[in-house]
Amino acid sequence: MSARPIGDYAMLSDCRSAALVTSDGSVDWLCLPRFDSPALFARLLDEEAGFWAIRPACPAEVTRRYVEDTLVLETTFRTREGTLVLLDALALGRGERAHALGTSSPGLLLRRLACTEGRVPVEIVYAPRPEFGLVRPLMQPVRGGLIARGGADVLTLSSPVEFRTSGSVADAALTLRAGQNVGLALQAGRAWAPDPPRRTSWAVARRIRDTIAGWRSWSRGHADYEGPWRRHVNHSGRVLRAMTYAPTGAMVAAVTTSLPESIGGERNWDYRYTWVRDASFTLHALNTATCEEEETAFFTFLSRACATQVDADPDLQIMYGIDGERDLSERRLPQLRGWRDSAPVRVGNDAWRQRQLDVYGELLDAAHQTYRDIGPFDPLTRSLLIGVAETAARRWQEPDQSLWEIRGPSRHFTHSKLMCWVGLDRAIALSPVLGAASRVADWTRVRDEIHAAILTRGWNEQAGAFTQTFDGTQVDASTLMMPLVGFLPPDDPRIRSTVQAVATRLTDARGLVYRYRSADGLAGLEGPFLLCTFWLAHALALMGQDVAAGRAFETAAACANDVGLLSEEVEPTTGEAIGNYPQALSHIGLINAARAIGDARGADDIGGRAEPG
Repeated sequence: MSARPIGDYAMLSDCRSAALVTSDGSVDWLCLPRFDSPALFARLLDEEAGFWAIRPACPAEVTRRYVEDTLVLETTFRTREGTLVLLDALALGRGERAHALGTSSPGLLLRRLACTEGRVPVEIVYAPRPEFGLVRPLMQPVRGGLIARGGADVLTLSSPVEFRTSGSVADAALTLRAGQNVGLALQAGRAWAPDPPRRTSWAVARRIRDTIAGWRSWSRGHADYEGPWRRHVNHSGRVLRAMTYAPTGAMVAAVTTSLPESIGGERNWDYRYTWVRDASFTLHALNTATCEEEETAFFTFLSRACATQVDADPDLQIMYGIDGERDLSERRLPQLRGWRDSAPVRVGNDAWRQRQLDVYGELLDAAHQTYRDIGPFDPLTRSLLIGVAETAARRWQEPDQSLWEIRGPSRHFTHSKLMCWVGLDRAIALSPVLGAASRVADWTRVRDEIHAAILTRGWNEQAGAFTQTFDGTQVDASTLMMPLVGFLPPDDPRIRSTVQAVATRLTDARGLVYRYRSADGLAGLEGPFLLCTFWLAHALALMGQDVAAGRAFETAAACANDVGLLSEEVEPTTGEAIGNYPQALSHIGLINAARAIGDARGADDIGGRAEPG
């Protein structure tokens, strides 16, 4: 069983793929060359599924951080006899600066050890397991490293250190003294292609320096945000950049699959894809974090991936692969036990087949946010957006699975109706640039019908809140979106009452917010959802309650680990991170809430109350 806390992991990224590294120097998750590729190391999900560990061969105190303005990880081990510094990076393309892609092939994991004082004995254990642990490759020592062959992959480990091999595991031992350093590199290639070149320690150090320069070049161009929690916002912007597939502009919801929402339960999904649902949240966050190029690229990706004859299609798909793929059929991996025995482990996500009516609103809201930045829509995009609005107008009264992807009977979820209202509201605003003036009267009529229906059937006087479903009684955190999207003014008594209901009935003792507490067709209970806590902070800020908003913000932000990464949820009893990780929506919620609180405080109070940095 894999028992390492999820929050113990730091992320590496080359904006195409990702790795997760423990605090004691073990790479337990690596997918190359893409976020959604089969894992080469998957000890995150099963102890037998592969890793690459570098650590002192003696007790050590450990601290770590990201090198300033980068996602290059620096881990410092202090032993009784000396200090070892380990730098880990997924190499950006050679010469990659700002948004210009580099010239070299992606998928190069770099690791550099340096002894800064005294002497430190070091042990290295290398156990690749391609295809999520199915393959135990043959190891072949070669000059300057190791070659591992098995299945469709060949893995080249460049190392000046001599390894011993035993089956499909290799290990090495060395002692470094002050001033000495060693560089290692791992690159995957296809079994039928020439082996990747082996790299010297000097070459590894050079690529790490180039990767640091690449990240800093990007960060310098995205540091204009001046509101509260500036460090948090800038770092979260970098995390979102790290979760963006640079060739297409798609952003993955997380870099992992099957990390559970409830330990030992079945709520284990593959999040290495792009959700239309996240679009408007994402674009607002990218705008706040001054990621204009990512904002434009993300909407362009969505508009191309979603391109379809909407009127002929029964449903606009809710999610896509990072190249725009549509078939994301789900399957189970029985060879993996799952994180803390949370089976099954899944790849693919059958939610792509679900009906979620909210996506119409999210796509049109995304278009509304970006059209001034990206210029006139091309004819195909205009046709798509008009079709989306028409479909929202035609289908808003149908039941669906909601943004929470309930795997049970379809119902009339209030949030789904709300987002159909948003879609038509934004389509009306966009009608001059869409060339759709003739549709405005019909769209306005249906928009107003939806508004009236939500006010009558979505509001429950006894609950004192807008509810999860029409004619329902259950409170749901998604109703916090009402003031965020402009459905009602933040000072409307029904909004204030709904926000209060969420704050009192859906929060735990720490103030973290659950999505809902109703049955959803799955066994087990999930933890509080960090995005929902940031939504609460955002809504409170819009209501002018900036002190309470700051407290809610701090409660959620405090759930970040030592390198500033946020999970999806928090385990209710222990407070540890659960769910797929790092979670883009949590970082998006942080950025959007920080901006809303800053706006509520006003320009004269930037950097004021509850401001950690």
